Amino acid sequence: MSIEVLSTVFLAFALVHSFLTPVFAKLSKKFPADSIGESFFHLLAEVEVVFGFWAGIFLTVWAIIEGPSKVIDYQQSLNMTEPLFVFCIMILASTRPIVTIARTFLLSIVHVLSRIVPVDEKIIQIFVLLSFGPMLGSLITEPAAITILALLLYRMLDKADEKLLYGVLALLFVNISIGGGLTHFAAPPILIVAQKFGWGLKDVFVNLGEAVICAVFVNALLFCLVFKKKISEQISKLEAEHYPMPWWVIILHVLLMVFVVMSSHYQNVFMSLFMAFIGLTTVTKKYQDGLKFKEAFLVGFFLAGLIIFGSMQKWWLTPILQVITDKALFFAATGLTAVTDNAALTYLGSQVESLSNSSKWALVSGAITGGGLTILANAPNPAGFSILASRFPNSSLNAVKLLLAAIVPTAIACLFFMLLGNF
Repeated sequence: MSIEVLSTVFLAFALVHSFLTPVFAKLSKKFPADSIGESFFHLLAEVEVVFGFWAGIFLTVWAIIEGPSKVIDYQQSLNMTEPLFVFCIMILASTRPIVTIARTFLLSIVHVLSRIVPVDEKIIQIFVLLSFGPMLGSLITEPAAITILALLLYRMLDKADEKLLYGVLALLFVNISIGGGLTHFAAPPILIVAQKFGWGLKDVFVNLGEAVICAVFVNALLFCLVFKKKISEQISKLEAEHYPMPWWVIILHVLLMVFVVMSSHYQNVFMSLFMAFIGLTTVTKKYQDGLKFKEAFLVGFFLAGLIIFGSMQKWWLTPILQVITDKALFFAATGLTAVTDNAALTYLGSQVESLSNSSKWALVSGAITGGGLTILANAPNPAGFSILASRFPNSSLNAVKLLLAAIVPTAIACLFFMLLGNF
């Protein structure tokens, strides 16, 4: 068995494991609190741990078979810029000054709409958070947007039942995945291929923008119509909060965030800026909440595991991408995204030199459309769930329930990309 095939076998184990995390969560409760058994099974119940865990086992087995030098060389050849960037931007985006700005912006839209639309303000808040909010990801990146939105939604979902929780989470994942498709630097599956494909801001906005905007707003509107009663009864109203916040603290946070986003391809640069940010939060701790180091680390670990597996999947992905039509490629990319991180999928697709221009757009459109079907489909998803996890039963995610909840908004997104997409 070749190492590539072996990597796919371990990737399959990881995929199965990701669907069984609720089982591990229940097993952890059979052991005494703080025991090794309880801690071990609780760790295995963390979705973000799964791919890094199995990637570590795969690398260990590989080292036993062929020796550690080949494994070290392989690891050295990998580009871990994306996990590091997501780690940094997630922590930065979760700070009180940034969340305060986002809350103020979104609530100002709520205030305007409340004067025009005569419905419960909580319904308008959910609509704004799940429509305008995800499209913020096209400016501040998807990891930053989902972090901010999850923090705001966390306050509102304290009384929500399971059906509403999965509905909100599925729509958040779907709309975040497509909402970052207005620019070439914000959504991981676009960011990772934009330079190779020669795409700039105009290319992405013209070819994807219309479908993105329509899908995001229609999804949010239909969700509010279907869950109108549950939202009114079970959602807590998001109130404006007034923290003492000097203007210079806000400006410095915004500038650092802008510079980190602008340097997202250059890990030495954004890591240096991140060190400066840590210094700033130390000096301004009076205006800070606890930084989300654990959540950001878990998401970075998740992405690193995917990257270790991702580059070894060419042997089965490349033949598929070379022979199917554009429309078939779109649907295949949407489906494959459910079991393969969409950035990894588009990256692998970009290695196929024979792809036509329309096939490139079909590949990327399908990848962002399917980004809400599972937690592993889109890199920012684990960041959002890590913040909302305690609202769910056993603080774990049922992959089947998420998939079922995401089917309708994903189908709506597919429809708009088929009607308005450039393929």
